[in-house]
Amino acid sequence: MSLSKKLKVGLDETRILILGSQILLGFQLQGAFRPTFEQLPFHSRVVWVATLGLITLAVALLITPSIQHRLVEEGHDTKRLLGVIRLCAGLSLAPFALALGADLFLAAEPVLGTGLAASIGIVAGLTALLFWYGLQALTARTTGEQERTMMSAEPEHEHTSLETKIEQMLTEARVMLPGAQALLGFQLVIIFSETFEALPFTTKLIHLVAIGFLALTVIWLMAPAAFQRVVYAGEDTPDLHRLGTRFLLAASVTLALGIAADLGVVVATILKSSAAGMVAAGMSLVVLSGLWHVYPALLRRRRSLRA
Repeated sequence: MSLSKKLKVGLDETRILILGSQILLGFQLQGAFRPTFEQLPFHSRVVWVATLGLITLAVALLITPSIQHRLVEEGHDTKRLLGVIRLCAGLSLAPFALALGADLFLAAEPVLGTGLAASIGIVAGLTALLFWYGLQALTARTTGEQERTMMSAEPEHEHTSLETKIEQMLTEARVMLPGAQALLGFQLVIIFSETFEALPFTTKLIHLVAIGFLALTVIWLMAPAAFQRVVYAGEDTPDLHRLGTRFLLAASVTLALGIAADLGVVVATILKSSAAGMVAAGMSLVVLSGLWHVYPALLRRRRSLRA
């Protein structure tokens, strides 16, 4: 399999993972505004906040390869990027598994009680870790040695055609778009809840700003396909690739701001503390911006200095 094909498959795999992650993120954001949420005990609220952080981390890791492909590699296929895809996809499964177990605990606790619900959550989390890490580690001890050896002998990069660059750029837009649309839908529904009506005006305003950022994200992620159809009549051009890259990078900025702002609103609502909300928003923005913008920019600068 060529390097370009492997990268395409890797991006498709992150697309599969991120859709589930962002749907869980939307559930965590919206669930805090449901009528029965106020009845949850304090420890369940803490678990809810921790789960929100875990699933946000999973989303951040899954989007990271696409941003590095645009910002660091400028659309070229490289062995380093393939390693980034594998690393981020592998790391993202750990917080996803923990968040899945925690969500099952939160769902089961009102029905079965804390003890049995905790057992269900732990078993679910451990099962996910077993199937996502344990079985693979055991199998790798006896299988796949030849394929891993072939990978180590691959060239560091190969020529990437314009057609492949644009195909991968559109794939990366599809990695981010479904989750952004789901988050936008979840956040619009929140406005019509009774809990939202009781929030302070400032908190409502922050939520509306977050919705605006998510709406911009959706607009920018859909723009490359529209340009290809309307302006370039379906043809692949260097201008389309450059324009699509800019739209994707702009969407990553607004998505980070939208997620951070809404995390602050939700955490403040759950813990009844504006300070906690500000800390959560700040920490999430640092993580998202660090993975999506700061670190890739440093890698690009270091590469430019070497060149």
